[in-house]
Amino acid sequence: MGISVRPVTIDDYDEIFKLWNSTEQSKKALNPVDDSREGIARYLRRNPDTCFLAVTNDGLGNAPEVVGVILTGHDGRRGIIHHMCVHPSFRRQGIAGMLVKKAEAALKAEGINKIFGLVFKDNDPANSFWESQGYTLRTNLNYRNKSLNDKVPQGE
Repeated sequence: MGISVRPVTIDDYDEIFKLWNSTEQSKKALNPVDDSREGIARYLRRNPDTCFLAVTNDGLGNAPEVVGVILTGHDGRRGIIHHMCVHPSFRRQGIAGMLVKKAEAALKAEGINKIFGLVFKDNDPANSFWESQGYTLRTNLNYRNKSLNDKVPQGE
């Protein structure tokens, strides 16, 4: 079975949301506003060329299955990886690496020279993966956030 990578569209939302819910770590990162259909549509309007899906191609004409996604964007200065997920049944096949390379190339094409991402401290497999991709741990920063919407959790 082959895997291809293509840009994300809002029409992919239901499959992406299903993928995010296939793993506890991804579910933990979701919030009801920013990760709603409307929130993702807003994100894709702002970042139309930097978000990608990995889909199956069985060569038999069956409908492709979404098995990976990466949402990346930028503010004109720094890139950020907001969400990356590969379905548990498709891990360790190079899909995450393909998605990262595609997103990095897209950000570089838009003039972005540095990327950061957020990974839960207790997600050892993800932290190991990002380290293997050349992403180093910054220990000299504190990540702070403030929710401007009562429906969005403040976080730990």
